[in-house]
Amino acid sequence: MRIVLVGQGPFGKEVLDALIKRCEDIVGVFCPKDKPGEAMKALAENSNIALFQPTHMKDPEVLDAYVKLSPDLVVLAFVTDILPESLLNIPSIGTLCYHPSLLPKHRGSSGINWAVIQGDTRTGVTILWSDKGIDTGPILLQKEVDIGPDDTTGSLYFNSLFPLGIDAITESVALVKSGKAPKIPQDNSLATYEPPCDDKVASIVWTKPAREVYNLVRGCDPQPGAHSTFDGRKVRFYMVEFLPHKEQRSPGEIANINKGEVTVALSDGTLKIGKIKGEGGRKMDADEFAKSTGLKVGMRFGY
Repeated sequence: MRIVLVGQGPFGKEVLDALIKRCEDIVGVFCPKDKPGEAMKALAENSNIALFQPTHMKDPEVLDAYVKLSPDLVVLAFVTDILPESLLNIPSIGTLCYHPSLLPKHRGSSGINWAVIQGDTRTGVTILWSDKGIDTGPILLQKEVDIGPDDTTGSLYFNSLFPLGIDAITESVALVKSGKAPKIPQDNSLATYEPPCDDKVASIVWTKPAREVYNLVRGCDPQPGAHSTFDGRKVRFYMVEFLPHKEQRSPGEIANINKGEVTVALSDGTLKIGKIKGEGGRKMDADEFAKSTGLKVGMRFGY
């Protein structure tokens, strides 16, 4: 079975490595030209696999390469570019895509973030058959994991969804080879689709329920970093902890500054912040940020 792999970053590289170790017939690798593609590029070259680094997957040379490679199966391992329908029609078996949510819930580019932001307690990975829609194709398989109460998007991805995704892809390829890979239609009545998790959705409203604020911050950690303002400049928060104890202070007001942390009053609890990044600056311990900016107990974020 002739396989083309499209991907980037550490995940794409590890999927490629896993498929090579299983002696799969990888006939081509597509990855970006810049840093996200470096690891896959090196492994493909060292393994004597045909390498392609287009600017966009819709570029005409990609279609030409697909036709010449004549793949039976294409595997998408962490692909942020959108594949045109013309590419989906080429592999004789189809195109598999890794998606880090339990589809049809959390379609879109930020499925991990939104599972955390919305307070889900379970998530997982889906391997689906790609079609012309966005995360709408039939499901081949799914694997589930718990979301811990203190998980961030980063911890959930690297500790759970990254290794689980590699296992899910290799298992899916094996099912395809055996002729036993299902195509389970998604129930569109249960579908949710959220926008990219960027600064437009990462702004903290301190008066919201404490759990919502906490979930937003950990769902935006490490990217884009939930943000507020201090002294008229944007600040971002990381490594937070929720404390149910309510301070007799206004939401957003600094309650305490201790070694390595700053605590902020919420409407029905307290947020302990471990790291803060100022506008144009580096991420630093919260108390170090306070010292360097003049942040003191009684001051408020959001002003």
